Amino acid sequence: MKKDRNLQDSEIGFLLNRRDFIKITGAGLFVFFTVGDMDLLAQRRGFGSDYPEDFNAYLRIGDDGRVTCFSGKIEMGQGVITSLAQMLAEELDVELTSVDMIMGDTALCPFDFATVGSRSTKFFGPPLRKAAAEARAVLIQLAAESLHVNPDRLYTENGVIRDRQNRGTRIPYGQLAKGKRIERHLKKDEVVIKHYSKHKISGKATLRTDSLEKVTGKAKFAGDIILPGMLYAKILRPPAHNSRLTKVDVSAAKEIKDAMIIEEEDLIAALHEVPEQAEKALDRIKAEYETPPSDLNNKNIFEYLEKAAPNGQMVTQKGNIDDGRKQAAVSIQSKFLNHYVAHAPIETHTAVAAMEKDGMRVWASTQAPFMVQNSVAQATGLSPEKVRVLPVHVGGGFGGKTTNLETVEAARLTKLTGRPVQVAMTRREEFFYDAVRPAAIVRAESGLDKEGKINYWNFDILLAGSRSSEPIYDIPHQRVYARGGGFGQESIHPFRTGAWRGPGSNTNVFAMESQTDIMAQAAGIDPLSFRLKNLADKRMERVLKAAADKFGHSFTKGPSGEGVGIALTDYLGTYVATMAQVKVDKENGHVRIERMVCAQDMGEIINPQGAKLQIEGGITMAIGAALSEELQFKGGAILTENFDSYEITRFSGAPQIDVVLIENNDMAPQGCGEPACTTVGAVLANAVCDAIGVRLYELPMTSERIKKAMMNT
Repeated sequence: MKKDRNLQDSEIGFLLNRRDFIKITGAGLFVFFTVGDMDLLAQRRGFGSDYPEDFNAYLRIGDDGRVTCFSGKIEMGQGVITSLAQMLAEELDVELTSVDMIMGDTALCPFDFATVGSRSTKFFGPPLRKAAAEARAVLIQLAAESLHVNPDRLYTENGVIRDRQNRGTRIPYGQLAKGKRIERHLKKDEVVIKHYSKHKISGKATLRTDSLEKVTGKAKFAGDIILPGMLYAKILRPPAHNSRLTKVDVSAAKEIKDAMIIEEEDLIAALHEVPEQAEKALDRIKAEYETPPSDLNNKNIFEYLEKAAPNGQMVTQKGNIDDGRKQAAVSIQSKFLNHYVAHAPIETHTAVAAMEKDGMRVWASTQAPFMVQNSVAQATGLSPEKVRVLPVHVGGGFGGKTTNLETVEAARLTKLTGRPVQVAMTRREEFFYDAVRPAAIVRAESGLDKEGKINYWNFDILLAGSRSSEPIYDIPHQRVYARGGGFGQESIHPFRTGAWRGPGSNTNVFAMESQTDIMAQAAGIDPLSFRLKNLADKRMERVLKAAADKFGHSFTKGPSGEGVGIALTDYLGTYVATMAQVKVDKENGHVRIERMVCAQDMGEIINPQGAKLQIEGGITMAIGAALSEELQFKGGAILTENFDSYEITRFSGAPQIDVVLIENNDMAPQGCGEPACTTVGAVLANAVCDAIGVRLYELPMTSERIKKAMMNT
């Protein structure tokens, strides 16, 4: 692998050279491949940019015939450990059980920015296929040279090369790779991958390859790493964001037997071989803070954000909005609000760090191992190549595990103490330091012509970002303007915000598809017919009709009292249509979701079972954000500290979910994990409105907000 000399290690993380890589991994057949120009990586490494198209990947065939894929992606429950292995096994012609995935090891895997945006299969999968196809071609060439025959006579089958003219000829891949160190560079223009009609592994419903170790408890997460002499660290935390430590007294903490107290600039920690003792020592530390006054809270945040939102940029503009207003028979103005939402993963942020003679080893619950490597190197003064981030399973990330505070703390402490250190955030710390989904506002204005078609669409998006904000309907006059996003707005929000499973799209689709239902009601048309009337995209129309067929419920002009709703979106190339039926208790405002249907066209589907599970999981997670999840705060103080005051979706609140996977193999794989999440707020808002005749413009739609809305009508 060639390292571009314009890229610095401190910028992109350690890029292992071929000689060192082979030294670590041993003998075997290696296929190294590069996609694109590495210069682009330096230009696009910012977190807010699209996932880089340019990266390297390794494929190794061992002398035992087993195949190893080295990927900078990580597995956090989304299932790419299986789907990527399926793509490799298919092109290489080996059994899926013979494939080993090594993911997120910064000493073995190629640089990868992060595992985000439902982009693992979409971006890493296609070049991985080409690498596997090239490896298969290389193996045939090696076998042909060994047999002194034309390569065209040979073919591959289940990890073995055979001769069409001599059925007794059988050369296992491992026999060709044994004792060799052969490097072949992928010539991507010459490699032909299999047509999907010939697939036997890719595209087939497959049990997750990590399922056994997950259900038996053998899977290793960062918190499962226990090293000899390891210390558990408890960190002194401020009472609010932007607080400044003015006085600290650690004398009482030092009285705890065998406790180690560290005071290093901004890092004050109590460490002990027993975690409860470390916690006890921390409780004895007396600290005083100076916190800037702030009257911001959940009730006045939107008024503040409307004034604080920065200048923005045009997302899309077509026709003339003023002409649209003049031509409209009906104009509708709305304002949609979305509160701060936490990621709330079951596994809190956790890291273990240990010093070694040749550097530092780190096990981190992270979506971005190379970012961790960079952060640790900068914090400890080590060079990046001296920091090795080792792979562990990640217990949910959802966009929240891209920052590395706990890892940096563990690294600093292990360097100071000379002993392995674990930092595991409590649930309270998780809520405090989580980069939450930003509170956001969408101001919507749209109009209808006399035929009941949308003739203009004018949206201003404040602090949600622009993803999924372009109209999916055929509208002659349209304008979408976005002011600020979910990243880099620390000076505006009272605490840090970031990506939350479908960043921006959740807010934007809630506003767009709620507004669409409002227009359908104004036009006197049922929500299904109205959407079909205004769609020009045949692919989206197909997805909508597939969802309607599965839903099997006739739609009438709303509000019908039936409690049914529809929402559509185009999420980065994945088309989604979701329908829901709800019951609303008009006495207490409680929403019971009876059934949801989600049809999704994500192009070629690698693992239908995995795709179904991801859609079901995404919908279930998003139900909480739509109905109950709201981070409570006062100024920079986070009042939400645990699940007693932050209600994620419970088993009792999970509805029947029917998934429809649209076959579209002619399109390359698109994203799967996030798209379905983004329609849930809108589809439930539309269904609630259809049930009670009252429109909710604010998420989450808590029982209290629903009762208040009914009282005000």
